[in-house]
Amino acid sequence: MTSPIMIQDHKGKVLVSDLGIDKANEQTLEFSSSTSDDSNREQSLKVPVLLEEELLGWVIGTKQVEQVANFLNYIVKREFERKTLAADALDKYREISLLYTISSKMSSCLDVQEIGTLVIEEASRLIKSTSASVMVHNPQNNSLEIVSAKGTAEELKYSPMGANEGIAGHVFATGKPELVNDATQDPRYAVNETESYAIICVPILTKDRTIGVVNISNSEPINYTSQDLKLFTALVTQASGAIENALLHENKLREERIKNNLERYLSPQVAQAVINQADQVSLTTSKRRIAMLFSDIRNFTTKCEELEPEDLVAYLNEYFTQMVDVIFNHQGTVNKFVGDMIVAMFGAPSAISDREYWAIAAAINMQKRIREIPIAWIRENFITGIGISSGDVIVGNIGSPQHMDYTAIGDEMNIASRLQGLAQGGQILVTRSVYEATQANFQFREFGTLPVKGKKNLVEIFEVIY
Repeated sequence: MTSPIMIQDHKGKVLVSDLGIDKANEQTLEFSSSTSDDSNREQSLKVPVLLEEELLGWVIGTKQVEQVANFLNYIVKREFERKTLAADALDKYREISLLYTISSKMSSCLDVQEIGTLVIEEASRLIKSTSASVMVHNPQNNSLEIVSAKGTAEELKYSPMGANEGIAGHVFATGKPELVNDATQDPRYAVNETESYAIICVPILTKDRTIGVVNISNSEPINYTSQDLKLFTALVTQASGAIENALLHENKLREERIKNNLERYLSPQVAQAVINQADQVSLTTSKRRIAMLFSDIRNFTTKCEELEPEDLVAYLNEYFTQMVDVIFNHQGTVNKFVGDMIVAMFGAPSAISDREYWAIAAAINMQKRIREIPIAWIRENFITGIGISSGDVIVGNIGSPQHMDYTAIGDEMNIASRLQGLAQGGQILVTRSVYEATQANFQFREFGTLPVKGKKNLVEIFEVIY
């Protein structure tokens, strides 16, 4: 005759009450945790069924209780491991599927905003959220700026936050992901991080630095899990390379635009030096020693009357193109065009020691280049006079807050302009400072003297023979 066994859940609810009963004799057993006075009754046992340290239920009986409990423990453990393995496999599949999807979508994308939108869409599809944002670090003002957003984060798109502010700032500084439930109770929480109950924030990491953060949050009282953090981190990690490439591409395009604009006034070498911020290049206002070249077409107003406006502009553009090319090839900087006059500087913004030499070499080649221009009308009518001076002037960005020019101011600029006015067609006139610096390189003859307002001594003038 067998003894009955009872199985209860952890709350005491009976799940099985007649396990082991001999149906032929319909024997029943009154279970008790203590020994009865009746000697025919056996002491009942109560053995727990556990999953790790969690109580699932009890096995109660007088015989074979431990064997049944051990068997149940084995079944529970094996079933738990099977389900855990299945859940892990499902999570891994979701993660791989997500990474494959995001990778294929971003493979040919070079727009930061578009990549950010993709990240937010894929993350929101798998993780419940009311708000999300992709923030990129701006080193110029040390802030985190939103490039893509959804939900309440859209309202902050044009309000950068400090790179050290809030939970996002902390993640940016440490480079470590954060999961924060009940975020408003976190001392790092910033009001401008949107009203969020739960937040996951992950850094955008490159090989050597952090370039931003990605946030996903929910204003409802939910709790994000470690699996949510793992999935979101994997997504951001996959997107980090694409975001870095897009930022590099944007910077490259910005540099090209700046370079193209600078190369209208500076030689390509100087323009590149300005972009690279080389030590010898400075656009700040300062006193510098430079050589100045003024070139002007003789009797230009009279010549203008002979042409239609369209033809005149076309000829001037061809002339300026040729002259600027010569100046750039001789390390010069085009300061400005005033009508048909060209003003160039040698030694600013990039300092050169033999500035007078390059100014005269440029002047000679400008005169020669005019004779080589394929348009006969230009060769016959654009006859120029050139004046060159050198000395200390004030160079830098000069003007009003609304408009500034990089230019030079000083007596030597005025003297160069006066020499250009004296020069006949084809002549190059220079001051003594230019003559003394280059007399071993070029041939000169004395031209005369020039009175200058504010100066006691007359200015000696020399003509370049070429």
